[in-house]
Amino acid sequence: MGTTATGTPPPLRGMNPLYPCSDGMPMAENGLQYQWVVTLHSNLDDIFAANPDVFVAADNLIYPVEGDAGISQAPDVYVAFGRPKGHRGSYIVHEEGGVFPQVVIEVRSPNNRAPEMARKLAFYDRHGAEEYYDFDPQKNRLVVYVRAGGALAEVPNPNGFVSPRLGVRFDTSGPELAVYRPTGERFLTAQQVMDARAVAAAEAEAERRRAETEKRRADAAKRRADKAAEQADAAAQEVNRLRELLRAAGIDPDAPAR
Repeated sequence: MGTTATGTPPPLRGMNPLYPCSDGMPMAENGLQYQWVVTLHSNLDDIFAANPDVFVAADNLIYPVEGDAGISQAPDVYVAFGRPKGHRGSYIVHEEGGVFPQVVIEVRSPNNRAPEMARKLAFYDRHGAEEYYDFDPQKNRLVVYVRAGGALAEVPNPNGFVSPRLGVRFDTSGPELAVYRPTGERFLTAQQVMDARAVAAAEAEAERRRAETEKRRADAAKRRADKAAEQADAAAQEVNRLRELLRAAGIDPDAPAR
């Protein structure tokens, strides 16, 4: 039997006052970067929606060292396997069973410089990320790192690369990055999802109207058939009545004509 809801939400994780929930930096610096952050987050969140032990987040500060709030990073998207779902103010590793997010994704803005990205790579490498994706949507450039031999190592050719943890495939062969779910469907932007839903709704409405039209036609045809059957039955009854009248007059209606 399920637990009866009391109307009280579970406590918000990652709200330790020693570890701030914001670094004062914007989630994204332009529309393209924001679109990719939302697309990656929403699709990954949907892929693992049925798994209660996979936490997907965007722009949360990660604190990997207990007692040192000065060491942190806020990746654009990250996935923590073995951690329960639920909203978090920040991701405090020692309050998450010591689990550092296994998959981290950074979506570059034009203001990101090489030294900054090198520091991010070193941070994720030092604290145990298993997969790190550095994506520049302006240049359509994806760099993939996977942990091997205790360190993050760059994948020589990311085209067609399949994430060991996520099961998603990255296609860099086209004019823009394409990411595919384990089931083969391409990641859609929020606008594409809404457009697809609108098309599906319009098609469903058209199908409903077509079915109603067909039903009206079928009903009309049935009424015509019922009426014809009634007329045929009435005609047969009239013939039988006339035959009985002939027999009553001494005339055999079935006798051959002379």
